Amino acid sequence: MRLSFRISGRVQGVGYRWFVKEAAAKHAVSGWVRNALDGGVEGEAQGGVPALDGFLKEIKSGHPWAKVDEAETQEMLDSETAEKDFHIKPTA
Repeated sequence: MRLSFRISGRVQGVGYRWFVKEAAAKHAVSGWVRNALDGGVEGEAQGGVPALDGFLKEIKSGHPWAKVDEAETQEMLDSETAEKDFHIKPTA
């Protein structure tokens, strides 16, 4: 399963993208994350349903210095070129 996510709140300048990358590794999720120009964070994640559920739960509430105000997700069609790891992309 593949989904896109968008997180808004106090998520830039607090190491949140690195936290998301670590959460992805912990839950065996591949994909990417980057800062958005509007102050939020966006990305895509791919993995099994239980792995994605754990990953999303963690990124919505687990970072000690971030404050997540809103988290949006949308299921995507699986890409033919599946991500092999999880990486941080440059700002959109």
